[in-house]
Amino acid sequence: MLSNSLKKLIQTSYRQFLEHRNLKPRFGQKQMIAHVARTLGSIETDHNNERKSQQHLCVIEAGTGTGKTMAYLLSAVPIARDKGCKLVLSTATVALQEQLINKDLPELNNITDWSCNYILAKGRGRYFCVLQAQKYLESQDDLGQMALYEDEQALKIDEQTIAYYRSMMSSYTSGEWDGDRDSLTAEIEESLWRPLTSDHTRCTNRHCDHFNACPFYKARDALDKADIIVANHDLVLADLALGGGAILPDPASTVYVFDEAHHLGDKATGHFAYNLRLKGSLKWIKASIRQLDQLIDETDQHPTIVQYVERMELPRRDIEAALEQWLHLARELFTSQQPDRDRLRFANGLVPDALRVQAAAVAAAAEKWALKAEQIVDVLKEALDGSVAEIDRDLAERWYPVMGVIWSRGQAMYWLSQSYASFDDPKQTPVARWINALDSLDGTDFECRSCPVSAADTLKEHLWDNCFAAVLTSATMTALGRFDRTISDLGLPADTLCAQLPSPFDYANAASLVIPAMKVDPSKPAEHTEEVSSYLNAQLGDATAVLVLFSSWKQMNTVLEALSAKIREDVLAQGDLSKNEILRRHRQRIDDNKRSIIFGLASFSEGVDLPGDYLTQVIITKLPFGVPDDPVDATMSEWIENSGGNAFMQWTVPAASMRLTQSVGRLLRSETDRGKVILLDRRVVTRRYGRQLLDALPPFRRQIEH
Repeated sequence: MLSNSLKKLIQTSYRQFLEHRNLKPRFGQKQMIAHVARTLGSIETDHNNERKSQQHLCVIEAGTGTGKTMAYLLSAVPIARDKGCKLVLSTATVALQEQLINKDLPELNNITDWSCNYILAKGRGRYFCVLQAQKYLESQDDLGQMALYEDEQALKIDEQTIAYYRSMMSSYTSGEWDGDRDSLTAEIEESLWRPLTSDHTRCTNRHCDHFNACPFYKARDALDKADIIVANHDLVLADLALGGGAILPDPASTVYVFDEAHHLGDKATGHFAYNLRLKGSLKWIKASIRQLDQLIDETDQHPTIVQYVERMELPRRDIEAALEQWLHLARELFTSQQPDRDRLRFANGLVPDALRVQAAAVAAAAEKWALKAEQIVDVLKEALDGSVAEIDRDLAERWYPVMGVIWSRGQAMYWLSQSYASFDDPKQTPVARWINALDSLDGTDFECRSCPVSAADTLKEHLWDNCFAAVLTSATMTALGRFDRTISDLGLPADTLCAQLPSPFDYANAASLVIPAMKVDPSKPAEHTEEVSSYLNAQLGDATAVLVLFSSWKQMNTVLEALSAKIREDVLAQGDLSKNEILRRHRQRIDDNKRSIIFGLASFSEGVDLPGDYLTQVIITKLPFGVPDDPVDATMSEWIENSGGNAFMQWTVPAASMRLTQSVGRLLRSETDRGKVILLDRRVVTRRYGRQLLDALPPFRRQIEH
């Protein structure tokens, strides 16, 4: 149970927060503080301070305006300290990370005497690598960056780029820049940044001459001293994939708060998604012969290296033979089954027997090939330690990242092939498997992909069972007003505490939900798009600050072309500029008393904060159902139907409900905001599921036109 001293500390801190902000207590915020404190405070530990109780998780849907960030900080920070745990705050967006680091945590220190030590944790790819930059500048023949596929081809740098790289190197060595990509004064394109950073397969860690000056490892050292670590879902999942405690603190002694937790399921499945381009992989595996021969030459025929390379030859030939046959079968499948389409999905995730045989052959050979590559990596690592006198340390340092890439790509080939060769457990959700046809310089390539339709079992095994505690929160954690979807998708225990907290907004008086008298619904896409165009041409003339949300690029571009020239000149459309730049220009136009209209897709349905006059209308052109031919959704739907369920009502409609709630949530961002949501889809009043979708939305004043 929560001690009286902790209760008093949290209550006092909350009063200090309210006084500091000149606010009155909010019912939802008080409830959230209580739920988090009750969950964390009731955890029982043994003499080693290890958790021994099971009710250590809670899920909280906190409506917009609840003040959830400060609620979980005020309760989780003191309890984590009392339990001797680190606190990891994980978000899905950079915007929320910046808010925590630059606003909320400094404010917490300001209003309390806790003196929290906090830090922003980032992946290795966000930091400058001195060694990689030096090597790249010394030679454009970047051995460690041999492209696997055409679109990975190493950047051909010109004199201007070289000068830019040298200036970055100079800024870092002089101390003017700390090596963090995010602290650069100007944004740098990914293609320019990539050669200047590293990953775990190419980094020699403490063996590197620049280890003591490495920005990434300096940041890692700072993590150990921090009480609170702000991370993102990807970094948490990457740490768990490495066993937990490799990047972030040990899960067993960590209290996690997953803000924007509705993203966690998709992020987790993405971490276990694999792909393999057949033609590109064939080309790459053949080219690897040249690299391995060069390694042998430069190590003066070192007997161990020679032995391992020779043992890679037979599995390499087996990989080539199986990939050739796999490519042939893929070409036949596309020709016979869908000559005019660029995707072939395997129903229920079941790969044809002929493909499974070739995938099994690739998996068996790739496993052996990657094992020998790993053994070469180990030899080079020993050479870096000085344990292999015959191999010069500088030579080992140059070849270590090269072989690291070869090893990791062999692993990736094994993972995808093994997925295609495997049968799924019928008691668990399946893996979606499909092939994309892609254009390449050598003609059509075939990209084989696999992705689990649910990460529930993985999250349960690696996260929920191992962590000290976790709080999952978001403004959208329910689907159709229930937590069932979240519990199922994330693999949470059935008895997890779930709470739905009200927003303080007066929705009925602040905004209206308008359903216009549309003649056509989206089941007739061409006619519906034409009617949407007519409606927007008629309505946007008097509008000032509008966000129009579309479900497809095709509809958005068609409508954009159909707008009058006068309206179109005020539209900021996704795809023309970055999201941040669109929002910046939109705010500037409104500040200048000009009209501004944003056209966007799903990415604009969340993470967009335009309070007050910056947004007074949200127009949703159609209900946000998933793409019908999405391989993951289609495979999950098949599994539900095969299990005797109704995929549309159990999967499709709940997902649409969560997306729709996110979309309408863009309108009211503060208690003084006013406006209206317009939904150009009559299915909410003509279809049986429509009432469920409407009832799951905030209680706007409804205006259904006839």
